[in-house]
Amino acid sequence: MVIKNNISAYAAVLLFFILRTSICIGQQTPLFSEYNYNPFIINAAYAGLTPDAEMSISNSGYFNQFEGSPRSLSLSGHGSIGRDKMGIGAGIIRDEIGVTTSTNFFGAYSYKIFFDFKNNRPNWQHYYPGVLSFGITAGLQQYQDNLLELGITDDPMFDENINTSIPTLGFSFLFNHASFYLGFSTPNILGESLASRDNLNLVNPYYGYLGYRFFNNRYQELMIKPNLLLKYEEGAPVQADINLAVSFKNKFEVGAGYRTSSSINLLLGIYLFKSVRFVYNYNMATNDSPLGNTHGFVLNYRFGNGYRID
Repeated sequence: MVIKNNISAYAAVLLFFILRTSICIGQQTPLFSEYNYNPFIINAAYAGLTPDAEMSISNSGYFNQFEGSPRSLSLSGHGSIGRDKMGIGAGIIRDEIGVTTSTNFFGAYSYKIFFDFKNNRPNWQHYYPGVLSFGITAGLQQYQDNLLELGITDDPMFDENINTSIPTLGFSFLFNHASFYLGFSTPNILGESLASRDNLNLVNPYYGYLGYRFFNNRYQELMIKPNLLLKYEEGAPVQADINLAVSFKNKFEVGAGYRTSSSINLLLGIYLFKSVRFVYNYNMATNDSPLGNTHGFVLNYRFGNGYRID
């Protein structure tokens, strides 16, 4: 969410704009590895899409040397109930940049309509192949802005720290086919209407994403997965993530991607002990950002049959 305040002094406006722009990048731009290897984190309709429950933890930026650079940590889990027709899940997302910290707690529910198109598919897939799913999330964002640490003494907008709670409500849908998927989500349609402070203006982002799975019986051990994510929020240009990954029978995979006006993303994933997946990602900045490059990882654990069927 982009949080904007009216500031009188020009210098303060400039500093505040820089901080807020960085916050927007750190909190609202999902990493390539995160939304591809834990789609639930941005789309509640994914809850229960896999046959077995899954837990995920991910982080980005904790190895950066630049003090105050963006850091993100998430912990989430989801699974099926009601003969797999419904899914439930919950998560915690914590973002830090500069003097600002945002912590989001949310619960999710999904309802599914199943299809079966009998398309060609590998026996080691780990998702339901024909599903139309609808999701809803409800949660609370705790936002802290330690403005006094900036040392600005001549502007009343910086004479106290901000600590506010913001209820959130989001909606999403997902169509998953054996060969492709298409999803849409919006994390908080409430904006700042129920925030505990009056001087906030929250802009709600919208995510749309799609992907394709190339699989051929002649090369049964390989799956090629191109995908695209679009993000839109009022007052900012549309951002696109264009990615490509190659999976070898859910044993290991490699991938690369490009985020418009931001970075080139590389990843390497490995599946361990059938139930564990570890993905390392490296984001190389393509602009002159002083924050530099970023390391991150996603660690997933799948219960039951896990990720691989031999």
